[in-house]
Amino acid sequence: MASRTPAPLAHPDLDDVDLRTVLSALSDPLRLEMVVRLINSPGLSCGGFFPHLTASVLTRHFRVLREAGIIRQSDSGIRRENVLRKEELEQRFPGLIDLVVKEAERTPLQSSQ
Repeated sequence: MASRTPAPLAHPDLDDVDLRTVLSALSDPLRLEMVVRLINSPGLSCGGFFPHLTASVLTRHFRVLREAGIIRQSDSGIRRENVLRKEELEQRFPGLIDLVVKEAERTPLQSSQ
């Protein structure tokens, strides 16, 4: 199947995933909410997150998460599916994603965003 992008999507190897980069990516409330949603809905397409936000805004947030090594994206027809790299991140940083998700669920993103 042909990719929607001219070049393949870049996903860092597990050994190249840096804790500071992961924490920086997760410091944004919108990206943190995206991770929480992926925990509950693996494979969610880009359009299934925040319909009120423009594609360009969402694309930027997805790119930050992908380049930090937090998500893996793949094209499936006209959809771009997103999967949290939870098992891989658990190997690299044990307990981090569970802790981050637990804290995020205590203070959910306001609906105005």
